[in-house]
Amino acid sequence: MNKIPQRKEVRPEDKWDLSKLYTSDKEWEAALAVFEEKTGKITGFKGSLGDSAESLKSCLDFMCSLEILEEQLGSYAHLKLNEDEGDGSNQERFSRYMSAATKASAAASYQTPEIQAIDSSRMDKFLATAELEEYRIMLGKILRFKPHILSEAEEKLLALQAEANQTASKTFSALTNVDMDFGTIATPDGDVPLTQSTFASFLINPDRNLREKAFFQFYKEFESHKNTIASLYAGSVHLDIYKSQTRNWPSSRAGALFPDKVDEKVYDNLLDTVGKNLPVLHDYYELRRKALKVDRLAHYDVYAPLVSSIRVKHSYDEAVNVISKALSPLGEEYCATLKEGLSGGWVDKYENKGKRSGAFSAGSYTADPYILMNYKEDVLRDVFTLAHEGGHSMHSWYSARNNPFQHYSYTIFEAEVASTFNEQLLAKYLYDNAESDSMRAYLIGKQVDDIIATIFRQTMFAEFEHLAHKSAEEGRPLTVESIRKLYRGLLEKYFGSEVELFPESDLEGLRIPHFYRAFYVYKYSTGLAAAIALSEKVLNGTEKDRDEYLNFLKSGGSKYPLESLAEAGVDMSSPAPVEAAMIRFGELIKELERLLVSE
Repeated sequence: MNKIPQRKEVRPEDKWDLSKLYTSDKEWEAALAVFEEKTGKITGFKGSLGDSAESLKSCLDFMCSLEILEEQLGSYAHLKLNEDEGDGSNQERFSRYMSAATKASAAASYQTPEIQAIDSSRMDKFLATAELEEYRIMLGKILRFKPHILSEAEEKLLALQAEANQTASKTFSALTNVDMDFGTIATPDGDVPLTQSTFASFLINPDRNLREKAFFQFYKEFESHKNTIASLYAGSVHLDIYKSQTRNWPSSRAGALFPDKVDEKVYDNLLDTVGKNLPVLHDYYELRRKALKVDRLAHYDVYAPLVSSIRVKHSYDEAVNVISKALSPLGEEYCATLKEGLSGGWVDKYENKGKRSGAFSAGSYTADPYILMNYKEDVLRDVFTLAHEGGHSMHSWYSARNNPFQHYSYTIFEAEVASTFNEQLLAKYLYDNAESDSMRAYLIGKQVDDIIATIFRQTMFAEFEHLAHKSAEEGRPLTVESIRKLYRGLLEKYFGSEVELFPESDLEGLRIPHFYRAFYVYKYSTGLAAAIALSEKVLNGTEKDRDEYLNFLKSGGSKYPLESLAEAGVDMSSPAPVEAAMIRFGELIKELERLLVSE
């Protein structure tokens, strides 16, 4: 598109259908009023939770129904905000939801400390009763946090901060997605707006001059806002440290990993294993330099297609059909459900002004698992992104139908397996149906780039987060200069001497939205490593292997992630899956080199 449309100009069939949440803003308003009225009843259970199993169940039943309503309200407000962040009514609605949710959280802040205060033997008797059967998993997770739960008054103060705690993230999003103006790029097809979304398209354009121009023009705008963004990120890091210290974690990273019951060794194993395999990555960049026929591989060259003669284009409907065929090993129910959802209202398909960049899936217990896309027909990666987000959505779909609300929500650690698993099946399908070695080389190159993006790059991000938080925890200030220096050191480590970096290159560290959810990105890396292992089991195994994978999707939040993955057939507590992924990466590079030479 040479023109980015306003939200009101987008066709209804290209928007998600939020009617299963609320049919109108007016209906949402009425539901918010009900929520606020029910919030006033939360304190009525105070002091009674330890009286009996029945008393505890009464409170948990009420809170469960209230939280279902809260999720529904929050989903609608969140999705409306992300479809157009520049719309004042969307901003106001989300702010009002956050205010109401914060008040409810503050009112309920007595509950966890009160549950923690119940004598252990008495709680064991409660958990043995039929009344609390559906709450055993949830209560078990609450009790595990006992050493890190504060007093009722302290918990209330922390709960009241929930809305204010989003300031850095919300400001970063508004600044980079709405306020910053990257201008336009002159192309053979006319002037094209340079945005967060189109930037990715420019970096894979075969025209090197176009890539170079987009790269420097894009980062010039970040250079103009570097102090503001650095200040926002530093504030986010210090908030993470504050929260970890108030709950007596040894570090912010330890606190972030505790809810998933993931030992810090898993994180360190990832950094160590990927670090040991960086020479293979550096060899690939040398292969890329030769394939592109350039004297020096520039930072803006690392995403350019190696087989530039092939132009791949899929309309949105064609992408849905291809994905459905690729995922056929998962069975009829999976494919039919996903195809209907992608075609019938789950997805907000294309970019519009003010819309959040990138893509995400937002699961819902009472409605559809919605998907935000900024789909572009000429970007093959967007077909993979749609399959990726479809994996998240089907994970939510299965989980919501096989678990009570209180533990249907799975962890991000597990989520990244379900999404990248789909990408593995799509890659194999496209490769098996390729009509030429050129197309096969293109697809192998895509798989190589995906491993770089999902394992190597996300591990680099994870290492940056670890070092940034550690630096702040040790009392060293996070400034524009220190952030850029830290990030540049990692760019040099991961890209090696094979890639030419520029003074603007380390500004990349200021534009990553995931950094505002600390210690999240490592799960992309571990997720793909697990997905590679599980996809090979499903593709080469029996119906039992497929069923074990589907059971993993159905397990939702009923188990801790390492446990659910172990039952599906992969042990993420060891370095073995990441090591296997690195071996697979080396094999793909050899195949790519063979195909490129044969052309």
